[in-house]
Amino acid sequence: MAATTVPAAARRTDASTHQAFLLLRTIFTVAPILFGIDKFTNLLTDWTHYLAPLATDIIPVSPQMFMYGVGVVEIIAGIVVALRPRLGSLVVAVWLVGIIVNLILLPGFFDVGLRDFGLLIGALALNRLAATEAPAWLARTHGSTAAH
Repeated sequence: MAATTVPAAARRTDASTHQAFLLLRTIFTVAPILFGIDKFTNLLTDWTHYLAPLATDIIPVSPQMFMYGVGVVEIIAGIVVALRPRLGSLVVAVWLVGIIVNLILLPGFFDVGLRDFGLLIGALALNRLAATEAPAWLARTHGSTAAH
């Protein structure tokens, strides 16, 4: 059986792609979980300042209670990214669209909305990388050599 060699450029690309996947999966796991937890503590900021009044008109609860719900969703989204990055990245992307719409409804928060748009692009990039990287990652962590 002849040994096949992979060109060095292809190995570097594969390594770079895997590193990009790991970086994005890590940040889109950790950040939503930490920000979700902070919705309960408000150590970083008073999150209710970022909530458009329309949100509590649609779901009639106090702004803080609304933020508790947001926190739960963010924690779950981070966990899903950790376990199923392809699905989780889409959950985070949809969530970010909702956050961006909320921020557009508030005067003075367009800069934050633009930042979250950049995060949305990052979540979509993670989704594309997860299409090829996640099956290999799952196979390695479950001791299998077959791609899922």
